[in-house]
Amino acid sequence: MDTSTEKAVRAAPVPARPVALSPSRASDFLQCPLLYRFRVIDKLPEKPSEAATRGTVVHAVLERLFDAPAAERTAPSARSMVPGEWKKLLEKRPELAELFADDPEGERLARWLSDAEKLVERWFSLEDPTRLEPADRELYVETVLESGLRLRGFIDRVDVAPTGEVRLVDYKTGKAPRPEYSEGALFQMKFYALVLWRLRGLVPRRLQLVYLGSGDVLTYDPSEADLRGVERKLLALWDAIQKATDSGDWRPRRSKLCGWCDHQAVCPEFGGTPPPYPLAPGAEAAEPVLPGAEAAERALPVIPGPPSGPDAAGQNGAAGQSKESS
Repeated sequence: MDTSTEKAVRAAPVPARPVALSPSRASDFLQCPLLYRFRVIDKLPEKPSEAATRGTVVHAVLERLFDAPAAERTAPSARSMVPGEWKKLLEKRPELAELFADDPEGERLARWLSDAEKLVERWFSLEDPTRLEPADRELYVETVLESGLRLRGFIDRVDVAPTGEVRLVDYKTGKAPRPEYSEGALFQMKFYALVLWRLRGLVPRRLQLVYLGSGDVLTYDPSEADLRGVERKLLALWDAIQKATDSGDWRPRRSKLCGWCDHQAVCPEFGGTPPPYPLAPGAEAAEPVLPGAEAAERALPVIPGPPSGPDAAGQNGAAGQSKESS
């Protein structure tokens, strides 16, 4: 009899070579090359998680709150948006109803919505939306480096000062990392800063991570030297990805995040066998995914570094698929 994993492998989209790099997929490869293969090449399905889905809802609220006039951007108003954004997401992705299939009385769903509302409310203690007028929200950015490497991703918020200085902001519904892991947390933001610099010729003045789970704000002011260093690292990473793609040698890397990975059944670290490698030498690259399609798959980006519990894993670890699909 076929296992559910075997059925999923046969039902997965047609595999193709990677064509671009996003912060999420870069982090996947750094975390575990085999996970990268499963997500990007095999395109194995993953079960939705409560943490990642909650992050999607919170992000939607914080994005759409700015549609209202400044005076109406209040904490009670933002909290009241949470059930509606959950309903909209459920209409787009009916499979998310499975998260609460064993909750006939709706008690767990009510707690989950309440947790999302608390995260939204905490944001008001960190930033004042009545004094902000973002230049962009959920901005899709893409550029091709001189090497031919295509970089792309979504930036939660772009603020532009009257002086022209740019701040890139990303919301996290988990807790801030310990200081020794802050560099890993900033990887995603430096990636976005590099893309924006190559697109517009302007180095962002500030990178800002807003952690709603712990009420912390992490900032960093990048320089051109920083971004050139990021570019060199990404080129080396892409070279490693291309070599693994050509050879089919995708090594698993065991870590604490394995506990939240959906692919243990086909992982050698857990006694599983990966599906046959689907790419032949010289296989063609996949067509780029359109921004609209990626946005529909909105989830929190993956950040290198250790998890701080199940909620962190849902957003930043093996359980959390990203809106950036390759």
